[in-house]
Amino acid sequence: MPKLPISIDYGYLAPDVVLDMVVAWQDQVDLADEKVSSGGGLGEDFLGWVDPAEIVSEDEVKTIKSLAARIRDNSDTLVSIGIGGSYLGARAVIEALGTDNGPEVVYAGNSISAHDHAKLLKKLDGKRFSINAISKSGTTTEPAVAFRIFRDLLAQRVGKDEARQRIVATTDAEKGALRKFAQQEGYATLNIADNVGGRYSVLSPVGLLPIAVAGIDLDALLSGARDVCAACEHTDVTQNPVMFYA
Repeated sequence: MPKLPISIDYGYLAPDVVLDMVVAWQDQVDLADEKVSSGGGLGEDFLGWVDPAEIVSEDEVKTIKSLAARIRDNSDTLVSIGIGGSYLGARAVIEALGTDNGPEVVYAGNSISAHDHAKLLKKLDGKRFSINAISKSGTTTEPAVAFRIFRDLLAQRVGKDEARQRIVATTDAEKGALRKFAQQEGYATLNIADNVGGRYSVLSPVGLLPIAVAGIDLDALLSGARDVCAACEHTDVTQNPVMFYA
């Protein structure tokens, strides 16, 4: 089992939390772990995120890196359009690990605020930008509205043909309004797996494209996720850092 570069010193939690209080949860932790590991609980159809070695394939990672390189070459800014887990996971990683080595990633489609849209439109003045539209269905109101606004702006700036080369749609592999529109327009696409919910999608193509554009090493990120997963295979709450923290 790999040794994590971090550990939890629970001594700092006393007197508000003592170790016995955490150990008292062991039975419930074991039960929860069993349901997540083998299914049988609520949401069992959406457990595609549990193993970071399975959530994204090597071929998908290669495609993501290629698309990210193209965006980094032709853009100063990436507009990530999505709501909830479609953008929050990537934003958390970028803000925690981000570097100055790449285009700025900005976020749209998480509200219908005209003020927010106007502020972002002003921010894009004089900027070369690309768009990553993230939606399984393509019909969620907030990102659908934002996509129309920024897609039209991009087409006005660079022309429809060039705009097609600067838009990536991350969506359902086979169905939905965004998938259909992306096929009609010839956009590059990435898939959202049926068994991965939005809030658990950061290590899937949903989160990895913006993360790669921001200049973060995908191989290192995914390797670290696999190491943590291996270190958390046992359920002893005094040893498992994730379960202890929870």
